[in-house]
Amino acid sequence: MTPSARRARVYAWAMLVLLVLAQIGYPLTDGTTRARLTVATVVLGYLLSVGHALLSRGPRTAAALIATATGGGFAIEALGVATGFPFGSYDYSGQLGPKLAGVPLIIPLAWTWMAWPAWLVATRLTTRITVAAGRWRWPTRIALATLGLATWDLFLDPQMVAEGHWVWRDPTPALPGLPGIPISNYLGWLLFAVLMMSALRPLAGPAVDTTDATDTPLYALYLWTYGSSVLAHAVFLDLPASALWGAAGMAVVAVPLAVSLLRQRRTGRADTAPRPHADVSA
Repeated sequence: MTPSARRARVYAWAMLVLLVLAQIGYPLTDGTTRARLTVATVVLGYLLSVGHALLSRGPRTAAALIATATGGGFAIEALGVATGFPFGSYDYSGQLGPKLAGVPLIIPLAWTWMAWPAWLVATRLTTRITVAAGRWRWPTRIALATLGLATWDLFLDPQMVAEGHWVWRDPTPALPGLPGIPISNYLGWLLFAVLMMSALRPLAGPAVDTTDATDTPLYALYLWTYGSSVLAHAVFLDLPASALWGAAGMAVVAVPLAVSLLRQRRTGRADTAPRPHADVSA
């Protein structure tokens, strides 16, 4: 492992530990303290993902991630607040910090936080299945990355609505057991996620075509997000329906990832072929 790869790995593990500690504290707090902890968690997740992208693959990849996920996330949220498209009509409260165009500034950071691990997980999975060598490689990768990100919202939206961070003006029709959130919200997540993931590779370049051992902390982030969300919703947050929906939705990507990692550990096989050269001097 090169010195730059080692730095990226150490940085990501350290940031993940801080993130996990912040998330463990979430169900133990309430009110203003919980809202501040939510903001802190999103900032930590953002720094984890963008920092890892920068250290492991260079400035071009980090800039592409920021442009597609942070910039694109803000744009789609501002459009949603102003017009109701594509998520449905909703308003943010003032609990998540300062706003611009009606959107709390931490919201596009959350898109970025989970977009990067979703892309890496999809890349890993599509380099380890037969279809990856054929013409369906890229559509499969984009589809998995899209689902990897969008299904997270089956946890996120019910949790944030329950906390009063945003409210829907017309929350129907809704998924069974998840009142207060229209189905259009989840369809909007799918739409933007597929656009984001489709744009990421052309902007980021070949450095994001493969994965290696440097990316292990981001796999851990994805699996931690999945497992801890199921536990928190089912046990601590009194949100059993979202625990079930989220468990089923994110399992489409999280379970194959877990199986892939277990098989690698048993066989001792290297993660992937070396990545194309990227400037990581920054």
